[in-house]
Amino acid sequence: MTAVRDPATGAGRQARAVRLGPRSVVALALVSATGVMAFGWPLLATSASGLAHSADAPWLFAALLPMLLAVVVATIGDSGLDAKAIAMLGVLAAAGAALRPLGAGTAGIEPMFFLMVLAGRVLGPGFGFVLGSVAMFASALLTGGVGPWMPFQMLSMGWVSMGAGLLPGPDRLRGRRELALLAGYGAVAAVGYGLVMNLQGWPYIAGLASGVSFVPGDPLADNLARYLAYCLATSLGWDLPRAAVTVILTLTVGGPLLKALRRATRRAAFDAAAEFDAPAERTTATEGASPTAVPDGAAPRPAPDGGGTRGA
Repeated sequence: MTAVRDPATGAGRQARAVRLGPRSVVALALVSATGVMAFGWPLLATSASGLAHSADAPWLFAALLPMLLAVVVATIGDSGLDAKAIAMLGVLAAAGAALRPLGAGTAGIEPMFFLMVLAGRVLGPGFGFVLGSVAMFASALLTGGVGPWMPFQMLSMGWVSMGAGLLPGPDRLRGRRELALLAGYGAVAAVGYGLVMNLQGWPYIAGLASGVSFVPGDPLADNLARYLAYCLATSLGWDLPRAAVTVILTLTVGGPLLKALRRATRRAAFDAAAEFDAPAERTTATEGASPTAVPDGAAPRPAPDGGGTRGA
């Protein structure tokens, strides 16, 4: 985030590519509520529900894209999303999509996370949510990762980047303290991403192993215990390395990247108010001169353009 000074008050404020207004907040809340229900409803489903995310994922994806569009439209209505913000969104989403195949998720090596965290920190939660979702969508197309899990990945990455934009202390916390905060958040977000994404795939293994499988209709406490056992036995080996990679990249290259993002935001001047100079007054050679007197009985002289007469 780049501090700019309000010429009217002299107070510092944060430059945002996408500022959260009332409509943007409502749109983000609706998207997040939809995501929470999509992730969590299997825990409350009955045994006769025919639970399978392979059936509901296409509907979630069909609902998610218009909701993401609604976030952008609401933001345009609140603050005016200009071409510079859209261009930066495209560049960062492409960079995130290009970083993901470098590790391809092998052993949790996913350098995409640290970029999403830093971009969300600099450009705000609204921009961060849209960026995380679009970057994950683009990377899925790039890596051939399109499947019933994709809308859940888009939501989860959007939350990761949005959370970085909601971290406290943007004005007073800079340098090593800020990097330490972002590294800590990145580690928690990387592990949290894996835990949340497990809710998408966990119902598939119902009946596979009684100790860790999902049992529709069982008490919530029992299913949560199985879910934690499933996470410890399967995904933690990927989640912890992902967190470690995010921390290392944030601490090593996070400082220069934060400066570059803030410099680009400052030069783009996303929230600078447009000012127009007053039009210059036109003067003529005859301004202030008195009309030419015409003697009595004399014919009036024609005007210079030939379209009229002058004189009295």
